[in-house]
Formats: sequence, C-alpha cells, structure tokens
Amino acid sequence: MNEKTKIRLFLAILLTPALLAAIALVAFPFLFNVILAFSNANLENLHDWRLIGFTHFVSLFQEELFWSLVLKTLLWTVLSVGFHVAIGVFLAVVLHQNFIRGKAWWRMLLILPWALPQYIAALTWRGLFNYESGAVNLLITKYLHLPPVEWLTSPFEAFAAGIITNVWLGFPFMMVVALAGLQSIPGDLYEAAEVDGASKWFQFWNITAPLLRPVMIPAIVLGAIWTFNNINVIWLVSNGGQPGDSTHTLVSYVYQAAFGLQRVGWAAALSVVIFAILLILAQVLAQANPHQRSGFLTGVRQKPAKTSARKF
Repeated sequence: MNEKTKIRLFLAILLTPALLAAIALVAFPFLFNVILAFSNANLENLHDWRLIGFTHFVSLFQEELFWSLVLKTLLWTVLSVGFHVAIGVFLAVVLHQNFIRGKAWWRMLLILPWALPQYIAALTWRGLFNYESGAVNLLITKYLHLPPVEWLTSPFEAFAAGIITNVWLGFPFMMVVALAGLQSIPGDLYEAAEVDGASKWFQFWNITAPLLRPVMIPAIVLGAIWTFNNINVIWLVSNGGQPGDSTHTLVSYVYQAAFGLQRVGWAAALSVVIFAILLILAQVLAQANPHQRSGFLTGVRQKPAKTSARKF
C-alpha cells in the first residue's frame, strides 16, 4: 500500500462517522418521505400501507387550499425577508458611521432577538398581542387613541402578528452580515465621491449597495429558505394556525395535515412539493449576479480626477 492510498484510507475512516450520520439523519428520512408521498399511509394504517402512485399529487394541485397556502407562504416569505434586509442594512449603515458611540453595546442590544430561542420569543409576542392586556394594544389605545386590535382572533391581523414577530426575530442576522460587508468596503471610494460632490444617498445606492450585494445575496437566499421553512413563529403566535386554520403556511399545514388530520401520505406529498419549491427558489435567487458593478464605481476607479460634480 503506497502513501497516497494510506492517506485516502485514513480520510475515508475519518469521514465514515459523518457520512453514516448524514445518511441516518438526512438521506433515509428524505427517501422514506418520498415513498410515503406515493402511498395511502395515515395514522390508522401505518403498518400496512401500500403505494397508490401520484394520487396525492393530483389531489394536491386540484385543491384550492394548496394554492391559498402557496400564496400566503410566498407573502410571508417576501414580506419577512424584505423587512429583514431593509431593517438590517439600515441599522448596519447607521452603526458603521464614525459618530456613533458605544457601538459594541448597540450591537449587543440589537442582536438579542436573534440570540433568544424562537419559541420563547414567539410566546412572548403572543402575550404582547393579547387583546385585553397585551402591551401592543395598550400602546395603541393610550398613545394613538385608536381602538384595540383583535390581533389573535382575526385572520388578517393574526397573520400580520406572525410577520411582525418574525421580522423582529430575523433582522439581526441581516444586520450582522451587512456590518461585515461594510467593513470590507474601501474608504477611499467614499472620499472620492465626497470630493466629487456626491450626496450620502447617491453614495449608498452607487457604492454601498453594489459592494454589499455579493455579501447579502447568500444571506437573502438563506433567510428566504429559513423563513419559508419556519413553523415555530406562525404556529406559536397564531396558536396552531388559528383562527380557523386561516394563518397556516405550507410548512405549518404539513404538520397539521399529518398529525391533526391524519393525512400522512398527503402531507408527505406536500412536503415533497415544498422541497421542489425551495430548490427552485434557491436557484433563482442564486442566479443574481453578485459581481455586477455600477458605472459610477468603474468611473471612480479608472478616472476619478475627471469626474464632475455636475453628474450628481
């Protein structure tokens, strides 16, 4: 046995436990779920189910409920991730300014929502949205002089409460990523822009935003997948999709269908569809070109001395 073969054998021995763990925890459950999607399995015949083909998939796409869940899930994901990015980048830009004092304390304070366990935060926000004694309604009635909102008993308000909670939980991640990206942007680009008379707004859209893009796109892809798959917030804040199962997303309804309605095969088929949607979504988001730069950046690097302030 030569040296290369010994090294390969040694590496294979080291990788074997991780490979076996991945097969046991990921590959086997995934394949078993795919098989269940083509079966008539439910909680009553878990030991004697049989394959029935594409019946569940046909039924799934014919149900109006499925398309309603798709729409709500996309709305849930787009609004949550949109606010995550907007708030996170805004706070990162503010904290990156030189005039801010106590940056370490501000960062520690703003990262707390991300550090808290989701179920604790979700249950806390559920209490804050209580109609009679919740802090949200108390603030609305006392300072805005408006009637209290039925956050947890009306479909639209309950769904909005879940989004608000998820936004509060998710913006620190985007803020941390954006802060790391801001620290890698050369300061001479801003100095050149200031010499040419560029406003702060122009500097953000033509320097900060393009150079943050390669950092933020992977974070947005991860955030979209995490939000799409998030069951804790919507389930705990709305108390299991209440009122009347009107606040469910695709992922939360999979749990409801499997263990509440005992439609195991149908729920497995829905989870396969969710996997396909997420795979397509990740591919679409990843196709965005992170290396695109604005013409202003090219101009600053190639001929800063000839750039006129009139252009701004």
